[in-house]
Amino acid sequence: MTTTTENTARPSAPSRRTALAGAASVGVLVTTAACGGGSSDGPAADTGYETPSADLKAKITYGLWDQTQVAGLQKNIDAFTAKYPGVEVALNVTPFSEYWTKLQTQASSDTLPDLFWMNGPNFQLYASNGKIAPLTGAIQAGAVDPGNYPSALVDLYSYDGVTYGVPKDFDTIGVWVNTDLFSRAGVPLPTAEWTWDEFQDTAVRISQALSAQGIYGAAGGMDGQTTYYNTIFEAGGEVIADGKSGYASTDSVAGLQFWTDLIAAGGSPSIQQLTDTTADQWFTSGKLAMYWGGSWFRAALTDTDLAGKVQVLPLPKGTAQVTVIHGVSNVVAAGTKNKQAAQALQVFLAGKEAQQQLGSAGTVIPAFNGTQGTFASSMPGTDLQLFLDAVDYSKPLPVSKNTAAWNALETDLLPDAFSGAKPVGEVASDLAQKMDKALAGE
Repeated sequence: MTTTTENTARPSAPSRRTALAGAASVGVLVTTAACGGGSSDGPAADTGYETPSADLKAKITYGLWDQTQVAGLQKNIDAFTAKYPGVEVALNVTPFSEYWTKLQTQASSDTLPDLFWMNGPNFQLYASNGKIAPLTGAIQAGAVDPGNYPSALVDLYSYDGVTYGVPKDFDTIGVWVNTDLFSRAGVPLPTAEWTWDEFQDTAVRISQALSAQGIYGAAGGMDGQTTYYNTIFEAGGEVIADGKSGYASTDSVAGLQFWTDLIAAGGSPSIQQLTDTTADQWFTSGKLAMYWGGSWFRAALTDTDLAGKVQVLPLPKGTAQVTVIHGVSNVVAAGTKNKQAAQALQVFLAGKEAQQQLGSAGTVIPAFNGTQGTFASSMPGTDLQLFLDAVDYSKPLPVSKNTAAWNALETDLLPDAFSGAKPVGEVASDLAQKMDKALAGE
């Protein structure tokens, strides 16, 4: 296997499927380019699926963004090439901050990797512009059974009734806790049944006790998947409902106010501090006691001194208990010259064997039903099972055909709410109006 790594630095938490930061960073550029100069004839046609023979020969590229998953994927690729020794797989790792810009350029020039990672916020854009191949043939041939995966995530990667990718993994959100900082602050660990008020109080108490050391109890930030989408849902609000923005509702405003209050009370660094240094970096540097992060954050703790000091708790409960759920999918480029080999790898990675290997690596929760237990047991002493249990009270990551357009609006407008520069309700109303225009343009 050949690995091309443009940046070996370990990506920060939003690098995973959040998607949100990535979609927003590409912003309107992706949408105006339409992945192919605006001349797309629509979704790609299905060209069928043929079960490959063991003597298949090809050289293919596999594009992804998370260096921390390479070790686990290496086991997958080794098992695949043992089955198909004539196929060479080159892993192309691009940092998440650059991944979508690069992918846009590749899509426009028809030089996409043969197989590559796709996330929910960008999926519909690429599918509708004919840049990824349907899975119809593989499903009809029985090579892939969508029933083996969470239905909400299979639906996430379907467009106009056609499935294009099966999730390789999924993630939910919890609160990662540095128990050492709790001890130093003299604050007891919360229980799994904690509430919003208890979370806010705990964060402020720790910040006050350890302020001389520059340590905070918790952190907000501009990553909706790990922060404010969850609280909007827990307050009973919506981000998108029936093709319209849900931001202007009283419940959604309450979900945003949660973070404004946390920052104003001193329980979190300022939004400017969190722009300069993201919440996950505060946590891994030992300057943050509680970090709202995804199950994928498990990989960032591998072989670190911090790993032995960490516990994880469910999100504190608002009006309801909710977590965002999302997952990455492997998709085949519609224009690949090595479609049979690319599909063979896509099918193999979707299978139970590969999914169990992925779970054992402890980097992500595999999507194949019944294989998730390997992830849950990958960090003894830490209750990773709660990320699996959270599926029962999860809601899908909000997306649309042009997610990037309104993600950019969130990035532009919400800092004024979190900093206290403008009332939260005023910012939410403005965001809703502009977001509705963006949604109407889809």
